[in-house]
Amino acid sequence: MSSDVPVDLKYARSHEWLRVGPDHVGVVGITDHAQHELTDVVFVELPDVGRKLKAGEACAVVESVKTASDIYSPASGEVVEVNQAVVDDPALVNRDPYKGAWFFKVRLANPAELSPLLTPEQYSAQIQPA
Repeated sequence: MSSDVPVDLKYARSHEWLRVGPDHVGVVGITDHAQHELTDVVFVELPDVGRKLKAGEACAVVESVKTASDIYSPASGEVVEVNQAVVDDPALVNRDPYKGAWFFKVRLANPAELSPLLTPEQYSAQIQPA
């Protein structure tokens, strides 16, 4: 398995990661693979606190020097916090995608809906070159 795929996370096919805490609040960001594909991130727009999200809904935007990409919520729930640090310093996404550059926290509406998310092994297989 690739060393840039932490084993304590769940993954969406669209390259978001989710870390679920014991309080049923999930932390969401984009994977190391995604930030490498984007190259230099120059702008991040996050959802508003209090926004209700559905799994798979576009809820944030990341712009790099070469493209803009929608970020999708890997789970349904209410946004309870956003990471102002990535808005103030978008390059943080390139430097620290799994720790400092999380995007938002969502209080999970239905933890059972996490089952379609990928395991680290499944995500590693998805991003392996053919």
